[in-house]
Amino acid sequence: MEKKLIACCGLNCEVCEARIATLHNDDELRRQTAEKWSAMYNSPDITPEMINCTGCREPGDKIGHWSMCGIRKCALSKGFQTCGECDQVESCEIIKPVLQFTPDALENLRSLL
Repeated sequence: MEKKLIACCGLNCEVCEARIATLHNDDELRRQTAEKWSAMYNSPDITPEMINCTGCREPGDKIGHWSMCGIRKCALSKGFQTCGECDQVESCEIIKPVLQFTPDALENLRSLL
């Protein structure tokens, strides 16, 4: 069974390219991930140097937007570890983009309850 390290939003950090690149100090994977994410998120300013993260709920490096993440801020403001603890998660506009593009995220959050 695949190990899961679930972020506040339900993403599985265990399989995230940024986390894998960080843990293995893999500069080629950082480069590939920056290129992929730049295209995927229409954000050409993503650089390989920005690809450093151990996961939002783990100690260590964090991806650049971590401190500004509205999903994380909302969960923490309510005293939650993840959005899965919130009874409004399925109708929440803040997490909606994640759930829309990563259907496994809701299942991951539910698996923590």
